[in-house]
Amino acid sequence: MLMVLMGAAALLLCVPLADAYARGRTEHLLLQRRSEAVRFADLADRMRSAADRAELSAEIGRYAQLYGAGVVVVDTAGATVARAGTGPAAEAAANAATDDDSPRGGSSDGADARRRALTGRSTDRLPTLRPWGPRTVVLAEPVGRDERVSGAVLMAVPTEAARRDVTVRWSLIAAGAFAAFAAAALVAAGITRWLMRPVLDLDRAVERLTAGSLQARAVSDTGPPELRHLRQHFNTMAEAMADSIGRQRDFVADASHQLRNPLATLVLQLENVEPHIAPGPGLAEHGRALDEAERLEELLDGLLALARVESGTAELTEEDVSRAVRERVAAWTPVFRAAGVDLVAADLAEDLRARTLPDAAGRVLDALLDNAVKFVPRGGRVEVRARRAADESTAGCAGSVVVRVTDDGPGVPDEHLPLLLRRFARSPEHQNVPGSGLGLAIADEIARISGGRLDVGGHEPHGLVVELRLPASGQGQG
Repeated sequence: MLMVLMGAAALLLCVPLADAYARGRTEHLLLQRRSEAVRFADLADRMRSAADRAELSAEIGRYAQLYGAGVVVVDTAGATVARAGTGPAAEAAANAATDDDSPRGGSSDGADARRRALTGRSTDRLPTLRPWGPRTVVLAEPVGRDERVSGAVLMAVPTEAARRDVTVRWSLIAAGAFAAFAAAALVAAGITRWLMRPVLDLDRAVERLTAGSLQARAVSDTGPPELRHLRQHFNTMAEAMADSIGRQRDFVADASHQLRNPLATLVLQLENVEPHIAPGPGLAEHGRALDEAERLEELLDGLLALARVESGTAELTEEDVSRAVRERVAAWTPVFRAAGVDLVAADLAEDLRARTLPDAAGRVLDALLDNAVKFVPRGGRVEVRARRAADESTAGCAGSVVVRVTDDGPGVPDEHLPLLLRRFARSPEHQNVPGSGLGLAIADEIARISGGRLDVGGHEPHGLVVELRLPASGQGQG
């Protein structure tokens, strides 16, 4: 915007200046040549004899030879009294001495100047000279004055020297304008960087804060006072928000940790009491109470794991996703075999690498496989695939590593799919399945902090498809 404004200002200044010089140079040429025309008109007015005519012819001949001009002296009837010069200038003067305004006849401006001179008026204006023309201008001076006008002196003057002066001066004006514009552009670029540096720094800090990095702060201390104050207020706000969220996460972690010990003691006591309860309704109630206590213990473990993930400050590292998938599939194979479910690893690409939290792919895959083994019935099938999607984009990366887990279990209705990644969310038909409802939420949080995402969808004809997308490190071949 500043460059456009400065370019417009440079044009508005240099164009009128260039035009003013062209007009001034034209006026200077007119004054120079008009003085000569007045002298010739005076000689023609005093012409009485053949000697006077010879003197006039000699004067205009020397002038025409010296300046390359054409000079014609005519009487009131348009007859030529004297003539000098050769070439285009002489032809232009001769054409101006006639009434022929055709293209062959020459310039209508010359004929008009002749008619004005025969009425006693001198040429007081010439076409403005510019580098591209006109190449010749015609001016006329009356011979005699008022009612004593006896003819006119017509001069066709070459403009090459004047146009060369205009070209040189316009070049200097253009060079000066360009130099001024370049200097102003450098100043504008410096001012723009000075203004935009804190804005861009704030933008990056907001982006990092939005991505979950609570330690993100604006560090630029340049720019106008208003932006420096904004940076201070933003950092104060970020500190307050990080402190508030940190206290909430610490509370969840501390509460989960502190409740685990008494809950573990309660479970142990319930187990110790079981042998002393006689068979009957009391024993069944005792079993349900023990199950609820164990479920509460599992819920606290999930809350503690989620709090640790959210408050984690580990740096992103490069992870070999291919190896992590193979290791986790091998570790879960006995569990699936015991549950009567086939676990198959198909189409595992080699050397898939991503920048993630430490062991993010393995931790997320543990949650996905744990979820699958709970809900896929005996005789079902779970497939794990891993590939690199070069045409995808994840968190600004040029590609992504995709780990896809597909099962043929009962699945969930489409309207319940968005609920699966929420904390404590359970499908109504799966309320009695063991679990805390935090597994997929924890996996989604790990994917998000790693710069990726977790997508859940339906599988035809039934079942679920869960895709983990992580930003590729750019070193794998896929």
